[in-house]
Amino acid sequence: MTDSEYEKIAARFSGDGVYGDPASSTPVVTAGTGWSVNIKANAYASVRGHAWYSGASVENLPIAANVSGSTRVDRVVLRLDRSTWTVRAVVRQGAPGAGAPALVQDTGDTGLYEIPLAQVTIRNAASSVTVSREELYVGVRIRPCTSTTRNPNPAPGEMCFETNTGRVRVWTGDSWAGLFDDSGVIEINSPLSAWTVTTDSVLQKRNGNVHLRLGSFQRAAGTLAGGDESRLPVLIPAAYRHPNRDQFVMCYTTGVEISRLTIYSAASDRPGQVWLTNHPAIAKGEYVLPNSGVSWVVD
Repeated sequence: MTDSEYEKIAARFSGDGVYGDPASSTPVVTAGTGWSVNIKANAYASVRGHAWYSGASVENLPIAANVSGSTRVDRVVLRLDRSTWTVRAVVRQGAPGAGAPALVQDTGDTGLYEIPLAQVTIRNAASSVTVSREELYVGVRIRPCTSTTRNPNPAPGEMCFETNTGRVRVWTGDSWAGLFDDSGVIEINSPLSAWTVTTDSVLQKRNGNVHLRLGSFQRAAGTLAGGDESRLPVLIPAAYRHPNRDQFVMCYTTGVEISRLTIYSAASDRPGQVWLTNHPAIAKGEYVLPNSGVSWVVD
C-alpha cells in the first residue's frame, strides 16, 4: 500500500486533531522566551490518518521579528507534508495587518495539509509574543445515512446524521431518539368558509418538539351559538401531530370573552384539526384570538 492509498483509507476513520479536549488538556503551544513558542512534550495528534508525537521534551520554535509597523499574526499548525509523509509542528507566518494566515489543506496525492494549534500575535517592535489557543481536537464520528438506511445493528450510543432529513439521532438500546432536527417555519393555514384567516398560523419542529403559534380568525358565517363546536382554518401536518394527546389552548373572542381550543392528536377522530370547543356566542365579523404559543413532543 502506498502512503497516498493509506491516507485515503485512514483519513476516514481517524479524525484530524489533537488527542484530548480543551477543558482538561493544557495548551499544546505556549509562549517561549522572546520571539519563540514552545510545543509541549508528550502530545499526540493525527492529521489525515498520520500520527504526530511531540516528543519527550519541550520543542522550541522560533518566531520571526516584526518591525513592519503593524501587528502580525502567525499560526502554529500541524502540517502533513506529502513529499516526506511526515507530520510536524511548524509556524506559518502571517502578513502584517492582515490577520492570521489561512490553513493550507491540499487534496490529492501531493502538497500540504494543515490543522491549527495556536495563533501567535507579534506587535510591532515587540520583544515577546502572545499565544492564543486554537487546537483542533479529535472528535466522535457520526455515521451519515438516510432515514431508511440507518445501521440495522447499532450499538448503544451510536449516532447518525440523516442526509435526507437533516436529523441527528442516537441509538438508546431500544430505539433511535432524536438529538437534532429543524423543520424551519411551516405555514399551516387550512381555509374554511366559516372563518377568515387574519393572521397566519405557523409551526416549527426543532429537536423533537413542535412549537405552534396559532394565528387569529374572524367569523365569516352567521352567528356561532355558544353550545356549538366549530373547526378553525388550521391543520397540523401528520408528521407534527402528537401521537395520542390532545392539546388545549385558551383564547379570547371579541368582547374579551374567554374561550378554549382543542388541537387533536393523531389518535383522535379529528387528527391534526383545531376546533373551538368552549366559547360564548360569536357573531359574524367577531374575532377569535388564541394565546401566542403551545408546544408538544413528537419524538
